[in-house]
Amino acid sequence: MDKKNTTIAYFSAEIGISASLPTYSGGLGVLAGDHIKAAADAEIPMVGITLLYKEGYFKQRVDENGKQTETYPRFDPEPLLKQIPEKFCLRLRERDVWVETYKLMYKGETGHEIPIYFLDTDLPENFNDDRIISLRLYSGDKDHRILQEAILGFGGIKLLDILGYNNISTYHMNEGHCSFLTLALLEKYSGDEEKVRSMCHFTTHTPVEAGHDHFGLNRCRKLLHGLLPKNLKLPSWVQNSRLHMTELGLYFSRSANGVSKLHGQVAQDQFPDFSIDYITNGVYHPYWLGKSFRKLFDIKIQDWRINPNLLLNLENISDEELEWAHWSHKNFLLDYANSQTQKALSEDVLTIGFARRAAEYKRARLIFSDMERLKKLGRNKIQIIFAGKAHPKDKNGKKIIQSVVKNANALLGDVKVIFLENYNMWLGRLITSGVDIWLNTPLRPNEASGTSGMKAAVNGVPNLSILDGWWAEGCEHGVNGWAIGEPEFCDDKADADSLYQILEQEVIPTYYNDKKKWTNLMRASIEKSIQFTAHRMIAEYEEKFYSKIEEPSIETV
Repeated sequence: MDKKNTTIAYFSAEIGISASLPTYSGGLGVLAGDHIKAAADAEIPMVGITLLYKEGYFKQRVDENGKQTETYPRFDPEPLLKQIPEKFCLRLRERDVWVETYKLMYKGETGHEIPIYFLDTDLPENFNDDRIISLRLYSGDKDHRILQEAILGFGGIKLLDILGYNNISTYHMNEGHCSFLTLALLEKYSGDEEKVRSMCHFTTHTPVEAGHDHFGLNRCRKLLHGLLPKNLKLPSWVQNSRLHMTELGLYFSRSANGVSKLHGQVAQDQFPDFSIDYITNGVYHPYWLGKSFRKLFDIKIQDWRINPNLLLNLENISDEELEWAHWSHKNFLLDYANSQTQKALSEDVLTIGFARRAAEYKRARLIFSDMERLKKLGRNKIQIIFAGKAHPKDKNGKKIIQSVVKNANALLGDVKVIFLENYNMWLGRLITSGVDIWLNTPLRPNEASGTSGMKAAVNGVPNLSILDGWWAEGCEHGVNGWAIGEPEFCDDKADADSLYQILEQEVIPTYYNDKKKWTNLMRASIEKSIQFTAHRMIAEYEEKFYSKIEEPSIETV
C-alpha cells in the first residue's frame, strides 16, 4: 500500500464536481465540490467520501402548465470514475450487503490531487432491495434514508480502514447525513467518546427544521443490527426514542460551524446545548466564472485562479472589456433560453435571474405579488429567467413551479418570464454569469448562506436580495447591489413593496440611463465577491478547525 498523507476525511451525502457527474441535487453538494476543489488548490491533504447515485437526483421536465415530471436516466460511471478492486460488506436488515467503490482523483490548479470515493450497492451479489439503496439521491422513505446514511457513515469509515488511511486527524461531517460515522468510530475506539470527539468536526447548513433528519431509534437498531455499537448509551438529547442526526453529529464533534454569520447565530439558537461557530460559505471562482471572464482574467491578471485577491486589481481592465465579457455571457444565456422557449428574450432588456430549489421559504412568487404594478414597471424594461427543481415528493414545491409558469403566461405582452427546466451546475453557471441582476427573496433567516448569489457576484452581476445569509455580510446598498426590505422585519407585503420600489427607482433607471454607474456596480460586485470565495473559506477551515489538531506522522501501510 502506498503512503497516505491524508489528514482530513470529508464526508458528504452529495458532492457536485461537474454537471456530467450527477451525484448532487443542489447547494449542499455543489458547496461540497467547491470545498474539495479549493482544498486541492491549497494542497490540503484530504479525502472525500460520498455515495454513487447511478440514477442521480432526477431529470426534470416542466410542461406548458408548469407541471413537473421526473425521469431517472442511468449514467455509466466508468468514463469519469475508476472502479477500485476493494469491496466490503455491511450487515443491514439482518443480511450482508456488498459495497463497491469508484474513485475520482480531483487535480487542483497546483497539481495537488484529492481522491473522492463513491460508494455503491448496485452489485449483482446483492438482493434487488439492496441494489437500489444507493441508486437515487434523497429518494425513498425513512428506512431507505437510514440505509443510505449507514452506507455513507459506517461504510465510509470501513472503506478508509481497508484502504489504509491510518493518519486521519479530522473527520469533517458536511450535514447530519454523515453522522453515523461517529458511531462507527465509537465502535472502532472501544466506546471512547472523548477520542471520537477529538477527531470530528460538524458543519450544519440549514435553519429549517425539516432539513434535519431524525429517525426512530428502535427502527435504526432493527435495520442496522450489527453496526450500532453493542453498548451504545445515548445521552438525554435523544428524546422519545428519536435519533436526531444533526444532534448526533454535534454531540460527537470537538467543533461545529454554521455557514454564515447570521446562520451561525440561528444554529446556536437551534442547538443551544452545543457551541457553534461560523464560517461563511464561498464559491470556487475558477469554475463559476463565465468563459469570457476567465479568458479576460487569464490575459490581464496572472495567477488569479489560485489567488482570488488579485481580482481586486480590476483597474487593469477597461469598462469596455468588462461590458463585452458580460455581453458575451448574456448572449450565450439568451441563445440557450430562446432555444428552449417561444418567448424570445432580448439582449437589450434588463434580465433578472432567479434559480434555486423550489421551496416555500425561498419565495419565488414574491415578485408576482402585485401583477399590475409589475406590468407597469417592467413593461418592455425587464425580463425574468426562472429555474429550479422541486423534490419529487414536495407537493408545495411543485405548486410553486406551476404558479411561476401561470404568472408567466398572465404577463404575456408586458413582461417576458420563462422557466428553464432541469437546473444543474452547467445551467447554474450559465444563468449566474449571463443575467444582469440576481434576485433572491428568502424569508429571513431561512437562507443559511445563498451561494448562488456569490456566483453571480463574481461574474459582475449585482445582487438584489433580502439581507439573509451571505448578503447580510456582503451588501453595500447601491454600490454592489441592493437590499430588499428591513433586516429585522420580514413580511411578504412589505418585502414585495420594497422590491418593486428598488426596481422602479434604482435598478431600472441606472441600467438604462447611467451606463458608467452600472459598470461601477459590476466592478464593485466582483471586488466584494473576493471575500466570498472557496479559497477564503478553506483557509478559514484550516485555521479554525483543521490545523488545531496535531497532524500525525506519515506512515507506510
